[in-house]
Amino acid sequence: MALIPAGSFAMGDSKNEPENWMERSRPIHKVQLDAFYMDIHEVTVGQFRNFVELSGYQYDGDWDDIAKFSPGKDFPMVQVSWNDATAYAKWSGKRLPTEAEWEAACCCTSQENELISSKTRKYPWGRGGITRDVANVGMRHMELLDVDELPAGDSYFGVRQMIGNCWEWTASMFL
Repeated sequence: MALIPAGSFAMGDSKNEPENWMERSRPIHKVQLDAFYMDIHEVTVGQFRNFVELSGYQYDGDWDDIAKFSPGKDFPMVQVSWNDATAYAKWSGKRLPTEAEWEAACCCTSQENELISSKTRKYPWGRGGITRDVANVGMRHMELLDVDELPAGDSYFGVRQMIGNCWEWTASMFL
């Protein structure tokens, strides 16, 4: 897990990009966070399968279908509901991050152990555009990557593959 320090940051879209989906991230607003820990990579198929087997959790997904997208135990777990993700987090003694925590871990930096907004980091890796070198985008046959691939896409805090590869749940409701 990576420690994300306490501090405040400007959350939201500061680029005024024309994409309609970015409308929900405006206006920019200041968010204060306590320090928190975040897993450095997505939950893997192997970790989630272990959870199901050891806890007796009733997972309704199709393991054969999951294998089409995540073809091994070290690939990110897909096709889980928010309830599945929350149950796994609770079982493992953790919790889902809030949307603000996720964004801070994704695009902020720190100085003297204090979280700060980054004017130079539009993405976890910096300002450069999204390419296959830093994020699993434009996937052929929708196959995901192993959770330890693409180190160029790591956030400042070492959290892996925050953009691309697969969607991730947060504890916050998305409206």
